[in-house]
Amino acid sequence: MIYINEINAAGKIAVDDTILVKDVPATAGSKMLENFKPLFSAEAVERLEKAGYDLAGKTNVGEFGLDLLGETSYFAPETENGNLVGAAASLVASGKVKAALNVDLNGAPRRAAAVSGVDFIKPTYGTVSRYGIIACACSGEQIGVTAANAEDVKEILTVIAGHDSKDGTSLPAEKYEYSTNEDVSAMKICIVKELYDSASAEVKANIDAYAESLKKLGATVEEISLDIVSQAKTAWQILMAAETTNNLSRFDGVKYGYRTPEYKNIDELYVKSRSEAMGFLTKATIIYGSDVLAKAKYEKCYDKSLRIRRVVCDKVREVLSKYDAILAPACSQASYKPYDVTDAFEKVYGESVFTAIPSITGIPAMVTKGVQLIADSYKESVLLSIAKSVEV
Repeated sequence: MIYINEINAAGKIAVDDTILVKDVPATAGSKMLENFKPLFSAEAVERLEKAGYDLAGKTNVGEFGLDLLGETSYFAPETENGNLVGAAASLVASGKVKAALNVDLNGAPRRAAAVSGVDFIKPTYGTVSRYGIIACACSGEQIGVTAANAEDVKEILTVIAGHDSKDGTSLPAEKYEYSTNEDVSAMKICIVKELYDSASAEVKANIDAYAESLKKLGATVEEISLDIVSQAKTAWQILMAAETTNNLSRFDGVKYGYRTPEYKNIDELYVKSRSEAMGFLTKATIIYGSDVLAKAKYEKCYDKSLRIRRVVCDKVREVLSKYDAILAPACSQASYKPYDVTDAFEKVYGESVFTAIPSITGIPAMVTKGVQLIADSYKESVLLSIAKSVEV
């Protein structure tokens, strides 16, 4: 069930189900929004349609995009040969669509691209409008593009990027021009030891092979240590959970979404509607977010995470002042088996170490050939050029 809703069998662009398309159900993978139909489309969707692209359909996602690979979807996870896969990435890998739009909240589209062998870019925060997405963690989530190769990624990203007055987080540039032709032979790339050492042997082999390909192109590849990797992961999980708690509070069984059929008072309406309509990981994230926002913990958890975000930004930008890009795993494994839902919080928390730095800093990241490339803000062309050079 890769398509939650098919729109046009001849369409070539898929849209994940956290992105609004007018009059087409938008569920965010949750029972809470099973019957919700938006009255407008996301800005990124409108830009694609105005440019002449036809939408193929809405693709399945994990509940509110919080999980690893869509495994927490109310409509059942996507699997291939017994392994979990991301619906949009799998669809692109099959050649049935040219590209897909995905919301990168906690790295799920990056992991999905890595395990399916396709490309995904999470652009600089604010370069693509967030207007018309079902929000969870507003300070880090970003619409990105999944496609089979760097050229297709560039094509779609160029269409959707640019200022949108409807989005308060949108950056001012009206358009962004991207290139896949920057000189890779002059570039310096670093491998972060802490991330490399945390990956499986198979993922390490992918990193090693990619590094060798870069060296053959003339690029310099060096290993470095970045001692804030673990802190970035923890800080992002705290910030993400806190923001998710606030954003999902709107789903209360009153205005729209699922409403429990039996309740005696307003408190029971809230509690039963949310308990019956939300899955384990979403509930765990909300409880965690409520805890870190509590008065007794606000300063030592949430406020401290905001401070750590600044430290992470400074340290990563210091690295990227010396190197053109960081080469890192997108995830610890090359494939994932379905697992018990009660393990979801620990599994997602652990895997986010590989994706947290771009999420918490807002800098761009690209997955290609099973590895992740990270660059400084507005340096998408560096990522696209590296990816294309190795793909050729």
